[in-house]
Amino acid sequence: MDGTLSFLASVPIWVYILIVIVLIALRDILQRKHTIQHNFPLVGHFRYMLETIGPELRQYIVANNREELPFNRRQRSWIYASAKKENNYQGFGTDQNMHEPGYVLVKPALLPKKIDSTHNHHVKNGNDPHHYTIPAAKVIGEYHKRKRPYRPRSIVNVSAMSFGSLSSRAIEALNKGSYRFGNYHNTGEGGLSPYHRFGADVVFNMGTSYFGVRDLEGNFVMEKLVKMTRENPFVRMIELKLSQGAKPGKGGVLPASKITAEIAEIRHVPMGVDVVSPPYHSAFSDVKGMIDFIEAMAEATGLPVGIKSAVGKTEMWEELADLMVETGKGPDFITIDGGEGGTGAAPPSFADHVSLPLVFAFSTVYKIFQKRNLNDKLTFIASGKLGLPAQAVMAFSMGADVINVAREAMLSIGCIQAQICHTNRCPTGITTNNKWLESGIDPALKSVRFSNYMSTLAKEIIEITHASGYEHPCQFGMNDVDISMGDHNKTVTLAENYGYLKTIVPYSGIGELLDCPHLGGRDIPGEKVA
Repeated sequence: MDGTLSFLASVPIWVYILIVIVLIALRDILQRKHTIQHNFPLVGHFRYMLETIGPELRQYIVANNREELPFNRRQRSWIYASAKKENNYQGFGTDQNMHEPGYVLVKPALLPKKIDSTHNHHVKNGNDPHHYTIPAAKVIGEYHKRKRPYRPRSIVNVSAMSFGSLSSRAIEALNKGSYRFGNYHNTGEGGLSPYHRFGADVVFNMGTSYFGVRDLEGNFVMEKLVKMTRENPFVRMIELKLSQGAKPGKGGVLPASKITAEIAEIRHVPMGVDVVSPPYHSAFSDVKGMIDFIEAMAEATGLPVGIKSAVGKTEMWEELADLMVETGKGPDFITIDGGEGGTGAAPPSFADHVSLPLVFAFSTVYKIFQKRNLNDKLTFIASGKLGLPAQAVMAFSMGADVINVAREAMLSIGCIQAQICHTNRCPTGITTNNKWLESGIDPALKSVRFSNYMSTLAKEIIEITHASGYEHPCQFGMNDVDISMGDHNKTVTLAENYGYLKTIVPYSGIGELLDCPHLGGRDIPGEKVA
């Protein structure tokens, strides 16, 4: 035995390396699964290695600042710098092609809006508790006389992202940051989790599986919804999800292997069984039934109830608008989800081709309700890559009263756009349930960064608003933004391009909004940030 060990120790290390190389080469030649490795032993492995790290190579070495999608490096850098309170300016002018089709051009006034030094948005009032607070101009649920109408403290809020799709620490960071800034936090359809209970206003999102308010067979249970809203007064609205931009009209499966005891308790699902989310609701089967369902939830809970949907065919939208005129009933708000959005997993065929992008989706639906004089009775919420100042201003100009952000919120707490959200291997711990990866998130730190991002976004929105001659973004109209057509340097207004003028939103000053008894935010009962 000692002789054998002595012999092995005397063999040069390069011999062992050569043996390993030969064995790998033989394995490559004999296997039939990978043609490249069979035809090019050893060398073929480098092809797969480079393919694996290809996205990272392109992100950091190959692609220029304006080239990547869905968010290019310049956009991500602005969000990162804003979240860290670093210098987010740029020098030497724009590096964008301002003549490309679809380029957004906001029109400044000859003389900007002048605000006095006592105004909470004045640059001197950085310590004002309402500095750059921009409440929504409309009270949601007021027209339908809901028992607990709601005016969001912020016109920019967190879009629907479920616990399960996002890690517990990511949800906690977003909720604590939302409390700090004053915006609401949409739960996504995964139910109300303990990580949504750190003080922020919450919008309870309910999809086809009715997670958190269902029986074990997946049927909606009104008593559970009522109990949940009464025990959690920070839940301010209910959003009935009909579809989402990334995969409209498609259900999903929550595999039994991913159902932990915690998820089972939050979502009210059984352990050890795959949970199927159908593409359709079981609580209603047509538009009239949906209106009745909305009214029943609003009556039972006292909360405003709205719908969220991607947009394609318009026949049912027309039917909904007609029934709202006829009955005086229906949703208090409509969230339009653009087809370019999505934080979770979706088949490429759906993500790339099914449903309209936000600008087409929003303008289509807005005109349907405007034709029936309903727009002053509804709040319109827009979602779809709007977490950048110019895109947000364009949405407000088109008629959005509130906007939701999702991926931008993720970027502000550390997302690097690895685009592997669907693999449970998110390197930043945001879209994974892997405890080791998730442990890298410090909710206390990341909540501050999210709040910083929201403050900076609000600041730049209000500065553009003042530059355009207004006090509040609700005053923007369709003629305040031009779109480059990319043809002979021609530009057209939003009004010309989409064929309508935004319905005027009544507005009498920021002070009236801040004094509203239905204003949400930090003064709501509930657990506060530790």
